[in-house]
Formats: sequence, structure tokens, C-alpha cells
Amino acid sequence: MSDACGCGNDEPRTGEDGGEHEPERLWEITELRAAAASGVLLAAGLIIGWVGGPHTVKLVLEWLALLIGAYTFVPSTLKRLAKGQIGVGTLMTIAAVGAVILGEVGEAAMLAFLFSISEGLEEYALARTRRGLRALLSLVPDEATVLRDGTEIVVAPTELRVGDRILVKPGERVATDGTIVSGRTALDVSAITGESMPVEAGPGDEVFAGSINGTGVLTVEVTAGAEDNSLARIVRIVEAEQSRKGASQRLADRIAKPLVPGIMVAAALIAGIGSLLGDPLVWIERALVVLVAASPCALAISVPVTVVAAIGAASKLGVLVKGGAALEALGAVRTVALDKTGTLTANRPTVIEVATTNGATREHVLATAAALEARSEHPLAAAIMAAAGPVSPAEDVEAVTGAGLTGHRDGRRLRLGRPGWLDAGPLAEQVAAMQAAGATAVLVEDNHQLIGAIAVRDELRPEARQVVEDLRRSGYRVAMLTGDNTATAEALAREVGIDTVHADLRPEGKAELIGQLRQHQSTAMVGDGVNDAPALATADLGVAMGAMGTDVAIETADVALMGEDLRHLTQALAHARRARRIMLQNVGLSLGLIAVLIPLALSGVLGLAAVVAVHELAEIVVIANGVRAGRTKQLAITTAPEPTVTPAIPAATR
Repeated sequence: MSDACGCGNDEPRTGEDGGEHEPERLWEITELRAAAASGVLLAAGLIIGWVGGPHTVKLVLEWLALLIGAYTFVPSTLKRLAKGQIGVGTLMTIAAVGAVILGEVGEAAMLAFLFSISEGLEEYALARTRRGLRALLSLVPDEATVLRDGTEIVVAPTELRVGDRILVKPGERVATDGTIVSGRTALDVSAITGESMPVEAGPGDEVFAGSINGTGVLTVEVTAGAEDNSLARIVRIVEAEQSRKGASQRLADRIAKPLVPGIMVAAALIAGIGSLLGDPLVWIERALVVLVAASPCALAISVPVTVVAAIGAASKLGVLVKGGAALEALGAVRTVALDKTGTLTANRPTVIEVATTNGATREHVLATAAALEARSEHPLAAAIMAAAGPVSPAEDVEAVTGAGLTGHRDGRRLRLGRPGWLDAGPLAEQVAAMQAAGATAVLVEDNHQLIGAIAVRDELRPEARQVVEDLRRSGYRVAMLTGDNTATAEALAREVGIDTVHADLRPEGKAELIGQLRQHQSTAMVGDGVNDAPALATADLGVAMGAMGTDVAIETADVALMGEDLRHLTQALAHARRARRIMLQNVGLSLGLIAVLIPLALSGVLGLAAVVAVHELAEIVVIANGVRAGRTKQLAITTAPEPTVTPAIPAATR
């Protein structure tokens, strides 16, 4: 997310070393409080100067404003400089010192004030990230039931050891990774793998920390302690990748790295050689004027102004951009990796097909299934009941763990369940086609006779295909990364028009693939779940689906789409590209100004007053240009047409 400005704080703090309390409001950020104080003092000094007040009072106020503002970045800049790290903070410090030596304390105070604001905003973004990262661990339950010496004991998850056996009751979250020893259930693993449908699990199957047990009681043998389970690995990956981003340099810093030593050497040569050939006082003063001429006033102001304007405009588009680094990265993206569940799909399973046999009608099959599901809390129940409409619930409904449901209605025995538990008979080919198309198929029996099969699938968002087409038309490379099964992923990828599909991925696998994509092009990862957090952190830019996203995904990402419409993504990318162009224009103008002012100051054509005046004029120009980044035309986001339900088709080879 944030890179700590690459010039202020040395390293981004993680949750552990950053303290228990993280700032939740802007005013709690030390840098922003300092900026506010500096701004008030600077404004007071300017007012006293305008009304002709005492010069001494004005000077004291300017000095106080300078010292308070400089406190937010000068100490950390010196620490970085001692490590050989040069950034905009170094250039700003040098310019401020030069301005002070030449008597322009107000100019130095203004630079410190503006820079302290950017430092504070970067720290606020980091604090939000750390809060979200800790929220991830809340998926682990507070306690676990462990079997020791034949006795059930309730312990904290941190006390579990490899080889322990724990009981997981219906509706409980699994405390740590393990292998099922006994029991069968429908396991909700969406938080970890992104699997959109419940996974049938039984003896020998793996379970992950944070997964939610369905209806069966499980005995699980622990295979990883609290510090090594799935969620702990996610946290480590996210922390490591955010530290990598924190150490990376922003555009202005990359420019400053060669510029700073070059200017310092030039000023030293001017003072040294000039003193040998002429009046030392004249040439030392000219060297100082050159330092002020080379100060990145316009550079320091132009980028933040563009960022503020662009981020404000993005919010009107339903896009939350977390800082200048995120905006720069968004504008540079060339590859877009999309998660499936909750991003390309709505994360709301729906009935996509009903097959019938033995004279039954579609309505009869749905009504029979809904009569049983009315008494069930299975995730597929809502989809079937929505398709069937109002029905009378069946009686004596019982769940057969890992298989299905049984019950009675009007003296007739009803059954609903997975293929294998019920015989698909004449519907075998249609059931196979449903499964090949990525759907979950359930069979329905009425009075010992098979009457139909129902296919349920998490369907694509209505606008998904349009978004993928727009991305490809704009020159982006598009890929799908998902923890869902291969058949489902490939079936939906064909419908949406994505050729590159990576399925059956754990969070670590997603992060690894994103790392590979980043080696070729600047890559954005778009996701919405806990399982996406490592990939969001690893990518050059993480984009979270806001309204549907989990807190940890939104906090880990650099950009959040605040609505459910995926078309906000294409708007955000186009907007960021334009903002980046404006940013580069301002950087070019700023560097061009420095290139012109330095020789004029060196030759004595321009004195200190003229140099300061030109800088002020340039600041007005770049500010005006930067404000243009806030002018954006919001595309009409109308309700997309409902997707047509396509028949189940066999999966093609990847």
C-alpha cells in the first residue's frame, strides 16, 4: 500500500512493532498534528507580514513553523542518508537549509509544512493496513475443544500441538490446520481457498484454520500449530510484501536519487572553484542560490496536488485510492489478475439448470427440493428456495451428513442429495455435464423415484464479460486466479472471455503466481476475500471489491471499489492513467525549471529574489495543471442486463 513516502519513516511498522493501538482518525497521526501546527504558525506569520507587523514576531513564527514541520521528516531523512538512501526528503532538507542560510525562512517553512502533510497521510494509510492485518486473525476461534486422555478439554488455539485431536461441532470455526479423523460434513472454506460452494469433507481430508464446519461433528488431528497454520502464513506473506512495498521508492524519489548528489557536487564545485578564481563570498552565495534554484518546490507540490485532485475525483467514481503510491501504481498497471468468487461472480449461488425425468415437471422438482431445504441451513438451500418460490416444508426432515436430506410430505418419502448417494440413473449424462460446467448437482427423489437434478452455481456478475472485453481492448493482459475447482473456473472463464486460468490455488499459490506475473509487467490483483490478502499485498497494486469485500481485503489493498459494479475497475484504471500523465507533465516541468534556473543562478543573471519568484510562479502553474486530474467524467453505471442462463456444457481443455 503505502511506501512511507520513501523519504520519511524508515520502514513501515508491522502490527507487532507498531504498538497495540493504531490511529483510527487523521488527528491521531503525529505528522498531521505537526503539519496543522506548522500551517497555523506559517499563516500567522504571513498575516503579520501583510499588515506590517513586527518583523521579529513574523520571523519567530516562521522559525517555529519550520522546526515543527521539519521534525516530521528531517530526522528520518538523516537516518536514511546515513544508510545511503536518498529521496525527496533529502532534497527538501537541503533546499530548506539553503533557504535559511540565504534568509528565506518563510520559504523553508512552506516546504516543511507541505511535506509534513504528505508524511502524515502516508502514515495514516500504513496504520489502516496494520489494523486490517490483525483483523484477519479474528477468524481463529477464541477456544478449541481438545481430546486428551479421553477427556474433552477447552484450550486456547495457541496451546494446540501437532498430533492433538480436536472436536469441531456444527457451525464452529476450525481452530488450526488438521486432517479429519472421523465425521463427515459440508465445509465452508471460502475464507481460505475462495471455494464458492461448500466442500464435502470426510476422514482423511484436510481442513484449514478459519474454515466453518457444516452439520457434522468432526474429530480433527492437528497438523500445524497456531504459528504455522493457514491464517498465520497469510499474515506473514502480507507483512513481508507490505515491507517490500514500504522499501520501494516513489516516482519523485527515483528522480531525486541521482539529482541530489549531482546538485550537491555542483554546488560544492561552484563554491570551491569560484573561490579560487574570484571573490569567495560572491561564489559561495551563488552556490547557495544554485541550491535554492535546484530545490524541488514545484516537484514537491505538483505530485501531491495531482494526487489529491485525482483521489478526490476517484471517490466520485466509487473508487477509494489509498495514497499517491497507489495512484502511481494504478496508472502503471498493464496486467490485471481477477479473483473469481465475489469478484467476477456475485458470490450468490443460483439455480442455473433443472433436469427432469419420469414425467416430472421443473416446478415439481424444485418444489420437492425446496420442501426439504426449507428445514436446512445448507448454503445451497437459499438458491433452491429462491428458484422454487413459496412451498410447504416437509416433515421429519433429517440431514444425512455429507450426503443429503430426507423427509416426508403427504405420506410420501422425499430425498435430496449428491450423486453417488442417490443414483443418477437416466440423468447420469446431464449430471456429468452440469458438473463439467462447474455447477454443483443435486438429485431429487419423490417416493423412491428419481424425478430430477438441479444444478447450482455461483454465476458471473452481469457486467463481467463487458469489463473483461474493455480491459483487453485497452491493452491489458487479463488472468483469473481462484481457489475454486478447475472445472468451475474454466467454465466461467470461457463465458467471460478469459484465456489464462489458474485454479485450485491456496493463498500462498496466488501470491506466488502474482510474483511471477510481476516479473513481466506491472500487475494488479483484484479480489475480495481473506484468501486474496497475500496476492493483494504481493501485487504491484491490490484492488479490493469494497461492498462485498472482507475488512482484511479492503485494508490490505491499495484501491477499494466501493460499489458492487465491476465496471468501476475500468473507470479507475482509465482515470489513473490520465492522472499519471498529468503527474509526469508536472515532473517534467519541474525538472525543466531546475535545468533552466541553475545556469542562470550560476552566471549571476538571477539573484535569490528572482529565483524565489520564479519558483512561486512555477508552483502556481503546476498546481493549476495538477487540479486538472480532478476533472473526470463519470461513466453511466446503469443496471446491467440479467445474464442469460446457458446450458451446462462439458469443460474444454485449458
